[in-house]
Amino acid sequence: MNGKRLLRTATVATGSLVLASSLTACGSSTADSEGGEKVVTVYSADGLKSEKGDGWYDKVFADFTKKTGIEVKYVEGGSGEMVQRAVREKTNTQADVLITLPPFIQQADGKGLLQAYRPQGSDKVNGGDKSADGKWTSVVNNYFGFVHNKKELAEAPKTWEELLDAKYKGKLQYSTPGVAGDGTAVLIKAMHDFGGKEPAMEYLKKLQANNVGPSSSTSKLAPKTDKGELLVANGDVQMNFAQSKSMPNLGIWFPAKDGGRPTTFALPYAAGLVDKAPHTENGKKLLDHLLSVDAQQLVSGIGGGFPARTDVKPTDANAVELTRLMSGVEIFEPDWADIDKNLTGYVDAWKSATGS
Repeated sequence: MNGKRLLRTATVATGSLVLASSLTACGSSTADSEGGEKVVTVYSADGLKSEKGDGWYDKVFADFTKKTGIEVKYVEGGSGEMVQRAVREKTNTQADVLITLPPFIQQADGKGLLQAYRPQGSDKVNGGDKSADGKWTSVVNNYFGFVHNKKELAEAPKTWEELLDAKYKGKLQYSTPGVAGDGTAVLIKAMHDFGGKEPAMEYLKKLQANNVGPSSSTSKLAPKTDKGELLVANGDVQMNFAQSKSMPNLGIWFPAKDGGRPTTFALPYAAGLVDKAPHTENGKKLLDHLLSVDAQQLVSGIGGGFPARTDVKPTDANAVELTRLMSGVEIFEPDWADIDKNLTGYVDAWKSATGS
């Protein structure tokens, strides 16, 4: 949600680690139609791949390789980190597919990193979950949220204001805005709930007294919360729901402003084909696969997320539980054009307010 986390590179087909330097167009003797490797390289925000090998990426990448013979090489990090890496590599493009959370997918498009491609099945994706010009489309829908330790806090906090209580000092942490997608989401939700940038920054300045400090990795906050090292942290529904299956003390909740309703907003994993990708045709095939009915049907049951295709309506136990979790939560739609345009200013305001 966000990307989000620490950099990790893996060859998904085998599960073994590979060096970032191997992500070149000349590392294989197996030729595809483009004269390069029989490979596709994905730069992605984390949350969809499991260290245990049982995440949505693990399953759909393995199915893709079995179906096409194309190996998936995977690089993981914060959404902002992945975009920055792709920018640095523009003169020697390494990635074929880029998957990040908003507003970083819009940022990637604005930096000229993406080329237009409408994957098969993208006509079944809501207009708000894809770009009008075909530069990107959501492959897994998701929502921003927070987690709490259910053992130490029998009931989740209800409001932002509760988090200012001294009992949360050194027991609360959120990932870094501008670096992590979920960290940036903290700013977006706070500005919505408090009615603008200034009141949001005023609140976050107060909250800083309890905050452990910056974190480039949202995914690492959930294990700390499950263990009780933290009482509260930020996250996103898909990632935290998947983590909760092996972290029994993890609970998901949505802060409200005092006197208001709990709110959240969509924070989808959005995918685009990288401009001048070394393996463009393989990238197109992978995007088609990620939006296929078979892959989308696995989003809730394996990934703990929400299908991007509106014609895929899972009824598995996870889907039922996710629907219940979202009940009563007000979903608002951020002005992504404004956020993309003013993100640097918002992050600078946060840095100034918190001294980060």
